[in-house]
Amino acid sequence: MNDTSAPGIALRDEPARPGLSTRPPDVHISVVICAYTADRWVVMREACRAVQEQLAHADELIVVIDHNEELLHRATSQLDGARVVPNSQTRGLSGARNSGVAASAQGVVVFLDDDAVPRAGWLESIRSLFADDAVAVVGTRVIPKWQGSRAPSWFPEEFGWVVGCGYRGQPTSRAAIRNPIGASMAIRRTALLSAGGFTSEVGRVGALPVGCEETEFCIRLSEQHPELAVIFTPDAAVDHFVPVERQTLRYFLRRCFHEGRSKRAVARLRGKAQALSAEKHYVKVTLPAALARGVSPRSILREPASPARACAVLAGLTATVWGYVTAGSTYGSSAR
Repeated sequence: MNDTSAPGIALRDEPARPGLSTRPPDVHISVVICAYTADRWVVMREACRAVQEQLAHADELIVVIDHNEELLHRATSQLDGARVVPNSQTRGLSGARNSGVAASAQGVVVFLDDDAVPRAGWLESIRSLFADDAVAVVGTRVIPKWQGSRAPSWFPEEFGWVVGCGYRGQPTSRAAIRNPIGASMAIRRTALLSAGGFTSEVGRVGALPVGCEETEFCIRLSEQHPELAVIFTPDAAVDHFVPVERQTLRYFLRRCFHEGRSKRAVARLRGKAQALSAEKHYVKVTLPAALARGVSPRSILREPASPARACAVLAGLTATVWGYVTAGSTYGSSAR
């Protein structure tokens, strides 16, 4: 259950090194954007432009296309300034990220979702933190950019993770964390090689709303190298586009259900204590506070939708727990 071996993902032709403090004097960065559908083409081009404006000398932008030949051709011909490569591994986000790492040449790999656009100063804020050799992983703020300008009135801020964004209960200042939000995160390349990259046993495949590949990786990395730091910084931020189809109660509950299934898969791979370490505080402190706010007379007078948000908190928690309980050992086959 607590096996710390790597998932057997070959990333590049160089071996993992026992010591991970081998960065060059200057921190150079490979930004990796993974894409599987042309539906996000407009936002992805905006993301690429924003990244290119922030690249320093020797930095690079790599776009990985996940088993979509038409999109691969389009990206290769139209994304000037980016190196476009196919996902040469198993279909899904884990395989695509590993393909990006294999193609990368710099000491820090920054992963950016194809529908997330960096704000000014994003890359430099990340770069500055990797001047410390003890830092292996950096997570940033991920701010929802709702199609239609605002979140549904019933949507609780505590569930921002449902749409791949930050949420109430996260740190608001620089802090040690278990794992970052995958939409915008940076990992030292030697750490990726040493731990073996992302496992395809968890993680999103196409539109199926599963996840936790970065959670499993960070737990595995911490098991192998407890001296390395995983930190959150509020100084770097991206705007993560949330389309209308992800603003429905149906998607909310489906995503919560599959989060529970994903957490069960992580527990199977890395152990229950580590897989649920951050969730204990979230369930015991963050969600009860959300419920109390939702039903308080003052909140209801100020925001009539507060009770609806409280109901969504209960529904989301129930769906997540149900997904965890019912996942059993069938996650890997059913997720694909």
